[in-house]
Amino acid sequence: MSIRIAGIWILIIWTLGTLASCSNSMTKLLKNPDPAYKLRMAEQFFAKEQYIKAQQVYEDVMPYYKASKEFEDIYYKYAYCAYNLRDFMNAENLFKSYLEIFPNSSKAEEVDYMRAYSFYKQSPKAELDQTNTLRAMGMMQTFINTHPGSARNKQATEIIDICRAKLEVKDQKSAQLYFDVGQFRAAGVAFTTLLNNYPDSDRGDLYKLMIIRSYYRYAEMSVEEKKVERFEQVITECYEFVDRFPDSKLRKEVDEFLNNSKNNIKNLTNE
Repeated sequence: MSIRIAGIWILIIWTLGTLASCSNSMTKLLKNPDPAYKLRMAEQFFAKEQYIKAQQVYEDVMPYYKASKEFEDIYYKYAYCAYNLRDFMNAENLFKSYLEIFPNSSKAEEVDYMRAYSFYKQSPKAELDQTNTLRAMGMMQTFINTHPGSARNKQATEIIDICRAKLEVKDQKSAQLYFDVGQFRAAGVAFTTLLNNYPDSDRGDLYKLMIIRSYYRYAEMSVEEKKVERFEQVITECYEFVDRFPDSKLRKEVDEFLNNSKNNIKNLTNE
């Protein structure tokens, strides 16, 4: 056996031995009949950021302290164990329960914020279902309304903006997909809705251009008797673009669609 292989086996044996020792140590601790001792150990685990161990021991001692003054702090740290272990769904439930059990706690504002923040941490990437993103926005806004003087309101507002931007990206991708697969009328409607929903977006002129592109392609593909009407819609969209975004860098392309639409109408009517 080479020295390298022997070293690997020694490391594996040492690791397994360490894990077994830790497991035996935790089993022995949880079987200890002294709740005060176990609570002290849980506090040590929590301070050392050993959240899995702390969580186990806090859960074990909770029944002994339910009627005591220590229970609030135990529950508070138990909720944070879930949060720090990135179990955000459980953390949200625990923060919610904390507020129900201790509504007058000095930590109520912090925990209320952390409940909303736990939803934000569950917000997925833009392509996926955004239910938790919407809930996070709603809960952050509720937090702001409930705690108007909170120092956390600035961060809550920033999170709402981040969530809103993610929803905008999702809606943009959906609208773009209609365009990419050749569903041009649906794309025009989707980009119009997008622009209406996010009127202050810094991509507003791009959305309006996509409306124009979509309806232009839709007009091109239409039956002859519908083409004039649909190129007229493109012209209307072009004029709206100029009024709304007079200084846009996309103006040149819009002017091309405007001129092409006019020429198409002229050719169609001359026929």
